This record gives sequence, C-alpha cells and structure tokens, in this order.
Amino acid sequence: MGIIENLSVAILSAGAGTRMKSQLPKVLHELAGIPMVHYVVREAQKISNDVNIIVGHRADEVKKSIENKFENINFIQQDLENFAGTGGALRDLNPKNKWVLIINGDTPLVKHDELIKFINSRDENINIILGVLSLENPKGYGRVVTSNDGKIIKIVEERDASEHEKNINLVNSGVYLILADLLKKYVYLLNNENSQREFYLTDIVALAKNDGIETSIYKLSEKIFKGVNNRVELSDAEEIILDRIREKIMLNGTTIHLPKTVYIEESVEFIGENEIESGVSIYGKSKIINSIIKSGSVIESSYIEKSSIGVIAHIRPDSKIVDSKVGNFVEVKKSKLTGVKAGHLSYLGDSEIDTDTNIGAGVITANYDGKNKYKTKIGKNVFVGSDSQLIAPVEIPDNVMIGAGSTIPSRTQIESGSLVISRGNVRIIKNFFYKFFTTK
Repeated sequence: MGIIENLSVAILSAGAGTRMKSQLPKVLHELAGIPMVHYVVREAQKISNDVNIIVGHRADEVKKSIENKFENINFIQQDLENFAGTGGALRDLNPKNKWVLIINGDTPLVKHDELIKFINSRDENINIILGVLSLENPKGYGRVVTSNDGKIIKIVEERDASEHEKNINLVNSGVYLILADLLKKYVYLLNNENSQREFYLTDIVALAKNDGIETSIYKLSEKIFKGVNNRVELSDAEEIILDRIREKIMLNGTTIHLPKTVYIEESVEFIGENEIESGVSIYGKSKIINSIIKSGSVIESSYIEKSSIGVIAHIRPDSKIVDSKVGNFVEVKKSKLTGVKAGHLSYLGDSEIDTDTNIGAGVITANYDGKNKYKTKIGKNVFVGSDSQLIAPVEIPDNVMIGAGSTIPSRTQIESGSLVISRGNVRIIKNFFYKFFTTK
C-alpha cells in the first residue's frame, strides 16, 4: 500500500532527551549508522505526502541532518520557553489533510505496514485513536487509565501518577490518529498545570471525553513502537535493527557466521555470494561482491570484489580491493589493490598496486610527511620483500624486486626488471654482549 489519502504525519522531535546524557539531540543518536529520526521519517514518507517534523532543542542540527537525506519535509519550530511539552509542540502545526498521525521521533523500529494497521483500525465513528503498549516495566511512560469495559478514562504522566496508577502496565506509545480539526481545537485548550509545567498532548483524551467524543485504543507491538529514552534502550533497539539487516543479507545469499557478533550498517551493499565470519564490522557505503571477510576485520566505506579480507584486517575508507588477498593485521587506507597478495602485518596507505604483486610482511607505504599525504604506485608482478618502507611519493614499475628490509626514498628512479636493495653494512662487535652485561 502506498500513500494514504487525507493523511498528514507529525513527528515530535523537539526534546533534549536528558536521559541520554549527551550534548547530541536525542533523535540524532545513531543505530546501525543512521540517526534514529531518519528511520521514522523514511517510514512516514511511505504513507503520507505531508510529513511535518517539530523541532526545538538544537533545531538547526536536527533540520540539517534530515534535509541532507530527505526532501519535501515541513519543519515547525516549537516555542520551548512558552509552550514546552508534546501538546505545545503541535500548536503551530497546519496539516494539509483531514487526519493527522502523530508519532515520536525516537521510535526507530517503526514500520510503515504497522502504521497502516493502526490507521485502518479506526471505526467509522471514532475520531481519535491512541496507540498503547502493554509493558512489563512501564517506568518512564504515561499510564493509560481505563474503565472496566476497556474505555479510556484518562492518560496520566508518570510524574503526576498516584502509586496505584504507577502499577498500571498499559502505557501511552505516543502514537495518535486524530481529526485535524479536533487536534487544532484541543491543543489550544491545554494547560500546563502539572509538575513539569508542560502542555501534555495526553490531556486531549480528557478534553474529548468531556465533549462526548470517545477515544479508542489500539495495542501496538512493543518490539516495533517502543521508544528510545536512554543508552540502554538505544542499544536494545540497535540490536533489533541489526537483526533485520543481517536477516535480509542472509536471505539474499550471504553466509554470516555467528550473526550476533557481526555489525553491519544498513548502507552496506552485498552482491552475489559472500561469507562473513564472526566479529566483523562493516560501515558506511561499503560494497561487498563475491568475497569473504574473515574474523575480526573492519571495513569502512570501501569496495571489495572477489577478494579475501583478514583475519583482523582493517580496510579504511575509499579503498577498492579486487581479486586480492589481504591477510592478517593488514591495514589498507584510500588505496586501490587489483590482483594483489598482502599476507600480513602491512600498512598500505594512499597507494595503487597492480596485478600479481606480492607485499611482504611488515611493508609500509610511508604516505605522510607531517604536512601532506603522498601516493605510492606499484606496478605489475612486483615483489616487495618483508619489512620494507616505501617513502611516498614513489613509483615502482612492473617486474621489480625490493629486497627485504629496504627503505626506498621518495622519487627514486627505478627501471623495470631491477632488484632494489637498500641496507646498511653489517657490523659485528665481538664480546660486546659480555662487556655490556658484566656487573662491576
């Protein structure tokens, strides 16, 4: 199902999120590499052509983050000084459509198909629907007080709840469906006569009841609609998102060993048959094609095709590795490797290395002089001996051997077919060991 006619969406994203104990706005905390509010916006745009985001705390940061990813978003600045709270957030909302779906920006697990089920639960004569959760531990949530026949009496915020009300497990999810005209009417009738001195959106339920308008409830899935209020809940939500990502990848033909130990961001693309071993982390705009990523390796925004990476290799951003073997404890940064073997313990930074070249253990491309970065270019069929340092900028042509332990200065001119050796003469001082360690 696509866009729902006559539906506007309001995403509440103005709060500071003090329980996160962070300078970063709560809704910009990331799960699998994506700010949590982005998940909500993405699902909202699947069902509505009028998506409104209420911003407040560090509003410019929130707006910039969303605008960099999404188009056709309406931003509304909440007056936090005079009209704090969820009710105050909606005072300046001017929805284009008949119905308004209200949802919090800190619910990154939300799915548009579940929102559609919620919307479609509305009876013809019901003008307000409240999404509720049944939680084993309701701490931090507003409690939903109902009559014996299941009708809502009121919603009470935890700080204002009696001890009896705090024992209620039915809580407000923060998801509402309400007629736009009713919403506009009731937000101007709200007051802030409560312990928080805030305008509570939850009070519209009591206002509606006084007008003879009933509010129906719809039980939502905790796993999909539970909000993120602290770092523990952030971690729990991220694990659910990672489960979704890993499941999708595996169903599309990639084997993942011990999936719970593997971190893969949503932006990573997998093509063909791949194998991911335990403890792997893959970030950013990485693309993995018909490759194996071995245990403990880290890949950041890089392209890997028909290659083996690791164990415990680090592929840093902007690297492209094709038909190559990058082995244990090798670090590659902003480099292009094609048909290369780099077995272990090497650093290859700002380099371009061509086919059938072997990089020995401990090889370093010294790419930084303290001020600028320089490039190392290595041709085809080159053998670089262990513990060699190539000081960039330097170019090694095809069919060259670099002797183990050599240091190749920058801009060294080397002819194809050469053996290059750069070592100091061996000195042997007899009996030095005994003289050095002899105690007086």
